[in-house]
Amino acid sequence: MAQKRKTTSGIEIKEVYTEPSNMNELPGEFPYTRGIQKDMYRGKPWTMRQYAGFSTAEESNRRYHYLLSQGTMGLSVAFDLPTQIGYDSDHELAEGEVGKVGVAIDSLKDIEILFDGIKLADITTSMTINATASILLAMYIALAKKQGADLKQLSGTIQNDILKEYAARGTYIYPPAPSMRLITDVFEYCSKELPKWNTISISGYHIREAGSTAVQELAFTLANGKAYLKAALSKGLDINVFARRLSFFFNCHNNFFEEIAKFRAARRMWANITKELGATDPGAQKLRFHSQTGGSTLTAQQPMNNIVRTTTQALAAVLGGTQSLHTNGYDEALSLPTEAAAQIALRTQQIIAFESGVTDTVDPLAGSYFIEALTNELEAAAYIYINKIDAMGGSVKAIEQDYIQQEIAHAAYQYQNEIEAGERIIVGVNKFVKEEPPMANVFRVDDTIRLQQIEKIKALKASRDNDLVVEKLKDLKVAAQGNSNLMSSILSAVESYATLGEISDVFRGVFGEY
Repeated sequence: MAQKRKTTSGIEIKEVYTEPSNMNELPGEFPYTRGIQKDMYRGKPWTMRQYAGFSTAEESNRRYHYLLSQGTMGLSVAFDLPTQIGYDSDHELAEGEVGKVGVAIDSLKDIEILFDGIKLADITTSMTINATASILLAMYIALAKKQGADLKQLSGTIQNDILKEYAARGTYIYPPAPSMRLITDVFEYCSKELPKWNTISISGYHIREAGSTAVQELAFTLANGKAYLKAALSKGLDINVFARRLSFFFNCHNNFFEEIAKFRAARRMWANITKELGATDPGAQKLRFHSQTGGSTLTAQQPMNNIVRTTTQALAAVLGGTQSLHTNGYDEALSLPTEAAAQIALRTQQIIAFESGVTDTVDPLAGSYFIEALTNELEAAAYIYINKIDAMGGSVKAIEQDYIQQEIAHAAYQYQNEIEAGERIIVGVNKFVKEEPPMANVFRVDDTIRLQQIEKIKALKASRDNDLVVEKLKDLKVAAQGNSNLMSSILSAVESYATLGEISDVFRGVFGEY
């Protein structure tokens, strides 16, 4: 029998409340507005996943061991820009960017160092990587094989969402068609080899960071999700199999109730979208999502205020029913987070989970006239966008016509104008301002990281079997020119210690650049 939950005054808390709103819909039942699990956090809390990665694999490995020792339940890897756009650290375009916004990964050797002392079978790992997602996943698989892990049990997520790169973020390499091929190849490969792996994390986070409204984030993310469903269906994949492993990644901004309603609407909308496209399995209809507090809401002025912003955003994500959560460090408007900032960010989640009482019942705000109306209104507003995108021929066409990019840019411009006119108050920025000395303890990544990485690449190329690498890269080129699934060829190349840049260059040669 499940343990009874009580308030501090001894009042018993029911698992779920249905009155007085006469709500006949229950959590864990279609269309999942109230949550994808019947018991939500009464069963188990969300995954507290702190996003980290900087400098070299050695440095990031130290931070991962620290986070795991502090109670983090899953790792979330940030990669530097050269890794994200398929350049090795010794490429001229990598200069000034190596190890800056994430960890530099040039080969399987770096992945081996990154996860040194960490058993991949025992953790879940989320990787924020898109254009080169198939290569990084292959490296992760190669290491798991070396560790003797059962690939059928390996769990984690690759972001792998290229459409939002064209629309909002910019780290694409190839044109849309071959990019979609790489993504659906990952869907197909993992459905057979890594059935527990989330093959894409369809991301609204970066759409919101680029300046969209909450409605636009909801609409454009689900429209992109629909495009991935259709691409996989056209490849002959079974929606009841591959859609079970799709996950989403949403932002959580400051407007508390709007964010909660956005998450509830997203679940309901996705359940109906997947059903319309033929999904009958509940697992294929459920929208599972990771959320992260809003990076663009953090201010360099009075940075300690960001702790409060992050707390209210994290609380909204939990009340909205997130499956995993990353909380930003208070100093992230100035630099990558220090250990102290990363710790307070994690403690924020732990306090919400274990001290606030909000996890004691499922969907605690259901039945609120405001929340229910707002959920309906966000859904209706998002469908106006989705219907317009459908009429254009879907997300890929809408992106090619610059429609989504222009809508986001317009929203960002309007928001900035409101701040400058004082119509929208940002505490410490345009109201309650005070002079203060610059923050002393700021995290900086040294430019000599690039030299260290270049030495590692030189050593790797001197020690590996270069004839084997040439052979594996040739095989990869032939596969890319045909239409077979590319994952096995990528994995073979990775296992021969071909570098990320060498593999990406093979694809550049065959697919071209966008």
